[in-house]
Amino acid sequence: MTTTPVTYDTDPSRYAHWKIEFDGAIATLVLNINEDKGIRPGYKLKLNSYDLGVDIELSDALQRIRFEHPEVRTVVMTSSKPRMFCSGANIYMLGLSSHAWKVNFCKFTNETRNGIEDSSSSSGLKFIAAVNGACAGGGYEVALACDEILMIDDRSTAVSLPEVPLLGVLPGTGGLTRLVDKRRVRRDLADVFATTSEGVRAERALEWKLIDGHAKPQQFAEMVKSHAEKLAALSDRPGGPGVALTPLKREIYDGGYRYETLQVKIDRAARVATIQLAGPQGEQPSDVDGILALGDQWAPLKFARELDDAILMLRTNDLDIGTWVFKSRGSLEAVLAVDRLLLTHRGHWLVRETTNFLRRVLRRIDVSSRSVFALIEPGSCFAGTLFEVVLAADRSFMLDSAEDDAPQVALSQMNFGPLTMNNSLTRISTRFAEEAAPVTKALEACGRSLGAEEVRGLGLATFTPDALDWKDEIRIALEERTSLSPDALTGMEANLRFSGRETMDTRIFGRLTAWQNWIFQRPNAVGEKGALKVYGSGNKSQFNWERV
Repeated sequence: MTTTPVTYDTDPSRYAHWKIEFDGAIATLVLNINEDKGIRPGYKLKLNSYDLGVDIELSDALQRIRFEHPEVRTVVMTSSKPRMFCSGANIYMLGLSSHAWKVNFCKFTNETRNGIEDSSSSSGLKFIAAVNGACAGGGYEVALACDEILMIDDRSTAVSLPEVPLLGVLPGTGGLTRLVDKRRVRRDLADVFATTSEGVRAERALEWKLIDGHAKPQQFAEMVKSHAEKLAALSDRPGGPGVALTPLKREIYDGGYRYETLQVKIDRAARVATIQLAGPQGEQPSDVDGILALGDQWAPLKFARELDDAILMLRTNDLDIGTWVFKSRGSLEAVLAVDRLLLTHRGHWLVRETTNFLRRVLRRIDVSSRSVFALIEPGSCFAGTLFEVVLAADRSFMLDSAEDDAPQVALSQMNFGPLTMNNSLTRISTRFAEEAAPVTKALEACGRSLGAEEVRGLGLATFTPDALDWKDEIRIALEERTSLSPDALTGMEANLRFSGRETMDTRIFGRLTAWQNWIFQRPNAVGEKGALKVYGSGNKSQFNWERV
């Protein structure tokens, strides 16, 4: 763990870079980056350029709009800096950062942008980028995540992805993928766009489908308002009181992290983190009024917030902990009861937002560069939503026992639709490479407690050792896993976790793993005379001209 761990929880009173303004159904997120408030020392965030701290605030602001302001139907993202929307990721920050920091930073920014798109498709929350100044690199990638991009036509504002010509790196953490997959920009025009450092101004940007509209400065504000109101009219978000997201109760200690619904225990010598999940405790609400009364203490919402935080803490602060072992403890029936509530009231805005949040948190596991094991032991409560963690694991082990306390698992309808992966498939469908027969058999077993023999027959666990072999089999599996190359494992896991069809999301994360991992380590980018290192110095980068 770093000396001072990076934390991801914040609130509007602590924002240094964003401001939220509310006007009925429209919220405006205003970017005004404080150049002296980088998350780490050594650089200034000039020209509305951002680092991880800026995106942590954006992620928090989006969560608060989702949960605390159900009256909001459209979010407008803009800037208060004159003639500058956002110049993207801070180049000096990237130049000073370790390789792992750069890649984790890119991953988190994309998860945040994917969350914008997920809210648009699943929550009825629409987004407009009101580009009122220069918009480059990661700044344009933020705009690309929105439903519409509107641009001021002041004869100087341009959109650009200048990473290839200026920095020797690739706008492949989402930029190029969204350009061609989402906005359907022609490949040849995208090629010109991504190799033109000065960018493209309003009229041509509209012609090339890089934006959705433009207006002169005098008409721009009215244009943005009109489009925001039209998008709001398409939304089904209901209004009414929201749910306050109170501060997380997290304890950081040398051996890991402790929350109310889970605990992370880190064995630094073995390079393994054990994540113990707790099932719902106490009496649960039976209707929407009860859910609203609990607010952010409602079991699935509280669990989602805490698991999300734990994953991000581990990914950022514990780089050498390469294996995560998930365990659980609690009542199968308590988990299934919460799942029934999620399904029965799925049309209610808070239940919908909670389900969407759970889906995004589970997707963080899928794209984390860690080996994931799940252990199903006596007292486990891997049922329904929690069983998704088992399905997300690279390997799972279930104790086969004849004792009275033999572990059981259960499936619910939550495993067959609401909690899809980035490939838009359920984890069960992905597990069986979209073969219908094993998925049908699993569906037929839905709602029943399943012992090791039936789990083995259904293919829902990797191995089911008996008590005699259990400890040795787990020990050997972990020792073997932690002895392998972390780089090779990252590549292998990224290839195996998403079988079958591709989506924009899987392409983004696949390309992040392969292309950015490679390019960010090449001397043409990060060598002493590489483009990223000499940027802003007045010196010319020197490339090795071999094509690899």
